[in-house]
Amino acid sequence: MAKSGAKRTNVLRLLDAAGIQYTIREYPVDESDLSALHAAEKLGMPPERVFKTLVLQGSSGVYWVCCIPAGEELDLKKTARAMREKSAALIPIKDLEPLTGYIRGGCSPIGMKKKFPTLIDETAELFETIGVSAGTRGMQIILKPGDLIRFTGSLTADLTG
Repeated sequence: MAKSGAKRTNVLRLLDAAGIQYTIREYPVDESDLSALHAAEKLGMPPERVFKTLVLQGSSGVYWVCCIPAGEELDLKKTARAMREKSAALIPIKDLEPLTGYIRGGCSPIGMKKKFPTLIDETAELFETIGVSAGTRGMQIILKPGDLIRFTGSLTADLTG
């Protein structure tokens, strides 16, 4: 648990309640560049250790969440296979907040309105700690990937290509 002057997001409250250790890192928001690559750069972290959160829908109508390194592109065929779906597509940005409770640039795999199946790129396990959104723009939490995987009930898979 990390205490600071940072805004207490739902993500932080959930991690605190679970007793999961994390560090808060804040960075200046650039509304013209809400990418995870920008966040990694502002935080001075390697992009392979900052994970962006993407929400997808499969051909069956099922929604799920994927976390992949900031500099990588999601392979839709791999993620669909991992979810046993025929195909997958990113949800439209306009659907993100109503579905998850999060806005673009502040979407976290923790604390969405509803619990969705979650896949985390297998490279997360190569690092002692990784960063994911703290549920608001300009704030990341740094935590052990194993803690994130266990807390979210995630599976790991090769998701990029």
